[in-house]
Amino acid sequence: MIVGVPKEIKNHEYRVGITPTGAGEFVKAGHKLLVEKGAGLGSVFTDDEYRSAGATMIEAHKDVYAESEMIYKIKEPLPDERNLLKENQIVFTYFHFAADEKLTRACIDRKIIAIAYETIELYDGSLPLLRPMSEIAGRMSPIVGAYYLGRPLGGMGVLMCGVPGVAPAEFLILGGGTVGMNAARIAAGMGASVTVLEIVEPRIRYLEDVLPPNVKVLKFNDSNLLESLKRADVVIGAVLVPGAKAPKIIKRDMLKLMKKGAVIVDVSVDQGGIAETTKPTSHSNPVFEVDGVVHYCVANMPGAYPR
Repeated sequence: MIVGVPKEIKNHEYRVGITPTGAGEFVKAGHKLLVEKGAGLGSVFTDDEYRSAGATMIEAHKDVYAESEMIYKIKEPLPDERNLLKENQIVFTYFHFAADEKLTRACIDRKIIAIAYETIELYDGSLPLLRPMSEIAGRMSPIVGAYYLGRPLGGMGVLMCGVPGVAPAEFLILGGGTVGMNAARIAAGMGASVTVLEIVEPRIRYLEDVLPPNVKVLKFNDSNLLESLKRADVVIGAVLVPGAKAPKIIKRDMLKLMKKGAVIVDVSVDQGGIAETTKPTSHSNPVFEVDGVVHYCVANMPGAYPR
């Protein structure tokens, strides 16, 4: 098979679909691997490393698509790439179709074979290709939230860890899956007071066992949600329904309950987001404000930390 790895063109996306080591595995298995020149530079992989692994370097973005039977990448095909897709071409990437009808229809119209990383499951229902990106985004999210709490950035001016005589920031994490658990660990480790709302009772018990003492794990219900939103300085959206849109947990009128200068970090934005006010943003323009609440909704958070 001829496998093509294009350079990612999404805003500040520094990841690459395959490492030089992975490229070598494709070549050893008898496939021809085409890699666009410069595709790995954002992740500090040079063209020479790919050549040494047996890959053929391609100059033009469009030629990778034209010559490949399978496209192997990280992010969904953007509008400029969709016309490059060919009938029966396999495209293996994170698609997040549930949140993007235009992308879904474009892929149907081009008659490609779309394999979405985020929907591939093991026998136990776990998501092995989504998990590592969820770990990165989960660990990023408290750092991002703490940063945007800064007063010059529109936040309320609360230091995440507090100082002697001043309480730390209150973090609310909606969802206790991979993103939520990683977010809770980092926020707690940085000294915040953390509340996790989770709906699945066995998961609640597990989180209570493994998370630090400054993390409270509560049953998700309307009462706990409303009370927690009133106290929260940072809210992290960490809800995943595999293959479907995220539920709109935070309604527009709930923002009035929140503190002015509070921050929502919606990691679920790839699947549509957990707030009615969520809309995708980019690393170049990551935040916007609604009713005094700062929203960070970058749709490719892990792209900031490609290594």
